[in-house]
Amino acid sequence: MRPKMVLPYSFIELNKLFIIFLLVLIAPTIVWAKEAIPVAENLEVEKRMLKLTENLRCLVCQNETIADSRADFSNDIRREIREQIKVNKSDQEIIQFMVDRYGDFVLYDPPMKPTTLLLWFGPVALFLVGFGALVMYLRRRREQIEDVPLSEAQLKKAEALLKENKGN
Repeated sequence: MRPKMVLPYSFIELNKLFIIFLLVLIAPTIVWAKEAIPVAENLEVEKRMLKLTENLRCLVCQNETIADSRADFSNDIRREIREQIKVNKSDQEIIQFMVDRYGDFVLYDPPMKPTTLLLWFGPVALFLVGFGALVMYLRRRREQIEDVPLSEAQLKKAEALLKENKGN
């Protein structure tokens, strides 16, 4: 007969302690929770806002549309666009408001005008300047390389090495 083990806590007490432990671990996450993003009040306003924001650049992320970005700036812009839609502004008026406020860079497809020429042709110009610099560097390097002729002794040594290598 085996001796009976005496535990300091019963099984039920251990379960209670475990539940309390889990609650203590979960409680701090409540502090970190944010308010849920409200569901669209008006589906038509939301669809129109999403259509507009797909063509506008997030100035914080710069590689995402305002529709895709989760930055606070994009949330503010979406809210502003919803408000303008509710006061019956046209899409063009809303886009013009954004351009007036943030410049042409906010548009994913900026118009061709003197102030946006750098946006349109800057990458091509930078590529051409880089390519030209590379060509100039390679030409100068080729001119710096001197063609040194081999002496008679060096030629004989090279021929001997080649013959020896062919024999193997």
